[in-house]
Amino acid sequence: SYRLRVAYWNSTYRPEQALYPTKIEKIETILWSRWLLLKIHCEDGTVGIGEAGVHGWQRPTETMIKTMEPYLLGKDPSKIEHHFQFLYRNSHFMGSVVNAALSAIDIALWDIKGKRLGVPIWELMGGKTRDRVRCYIHVNGDTTEELAADAAKAVKDGFTAVRFAAFQHDYPSFHTYTEWADNAVERVAAVREAVKRDADLCVEVHRQMNPAESIWLGRRLEEFNPYFYEDPMLPDSPARMGDVQAQCNIPIATGERFTTIYEFQQILENKGAAYVRPDVCLVGGLSGSKKVAAMAEAQHVKVIPHNPLSPVSTAACVQLDACIPNFALQEYTGEHTEPKVDLIENPIELKDGYLTVPEGPGLGITLSESGLKKWPVEDKDIEDATPIKQDGSVGDR
Repeated sequence: SYRLRVAYWNSTYRPEQALYPTKIEKIETILWSRWLLLKIHCEDGTVGIGEAGVHGWQRPTETMIKTMEPYLLGKDPSKIEHHFQFLYRNSHFMGSVVNAALSAIDIALWDIKGKRLGVPIWELMGGKTRDRVRCYIHVNGDTTEELAADAAKAVKDGFTAVRFAAFQHDYPSFHTYTEWADNAVERVAAVREAVKRDADLCVEVHRQMNPAESIWLGRRLEEFNPYFYEDPMLPDSPARMGDVQAQCNIPIATGERFTTIYEFQQILENKGAAYVRPDVCLVGGLSGSKKVAAMAEAQHVKVIPHNPLSPVSTAACVQLDACIPNFALQEYTGEHTEPKVDLIENPIELKDGYLTVPEGPGLGITLSESGLKKWPVEDKDIEDATPIKQDGSVGDR
């Protein structure tokens, strides 16, 4: 129960930990299933947990963390921003692997700070703005009927928002744009009919269309009142994304691929998103995500954190969601089945489609050591992951 957990935390928290400095003693990376987790060990026994967000490229990101390790060893873990700036500016070259490594480190350092002070991370970032976090759940189906049935089940389970791909999984086999777009309209219409007004629709396009196609499909989907239209085109051109947003009357959500606050600045300046989607494990950890949220707040834009990763990522996202005023929705892929169910000893409570903001120190979670041993690393199959179209050309992921 909540009272028992608080009593346990009170009994184990030692105020002297916060009064005296400590140093980083050991960096431990853990390749677990499809994800890369991180532990930062301190001399006083405090262990911080983090996660890196380039899923599919865990091994290069692990190498980057190990490259950064010599700098971190012996350092004061409380200097979170300083360590980020030092490692970020250390090279001429940056990018997703670098920032995923930095994000894992940043999350773990915030976890350490919270544990040493005996408070949740949200308390250190301005305090709580909400007690629970509204989630959207992924729903799936090879056929339109299966997709609609899964969406109806999600509503029955208490979720008030569902996310699904506009196109069926074999979309590269379509011969015409008409066939492609009609399939998307059919699937969105079926989900809307299945959930009625009981759930918002989060329509995922996965960057599979060009700007012109994105605009025309967006206009056709307006009648179904989607909550957001996610990544209708590649986010590489903020100006073109701004054109798409201006010409279709449904809100665009984008940002999951962005690795820096500067990319978010560009998309906001070009009015290319109604919702921004920072990945806490990719855009500089909790520090970077809080900066993105503040930038978005100044533009009256809300935040929907990206989260296809492990329960560690979920815990970090909830800490962010709890302390920002412009939170909208939290991506949630479910954590009651293997392997995710085995990772956390005290998983965050999910009730009626909401995650309860944890009150424990740091991230508020504890890794299961037995669960970490249970699941070996699962490497990405590059051939299976890359879509090939009818003419033999490569599609986008």
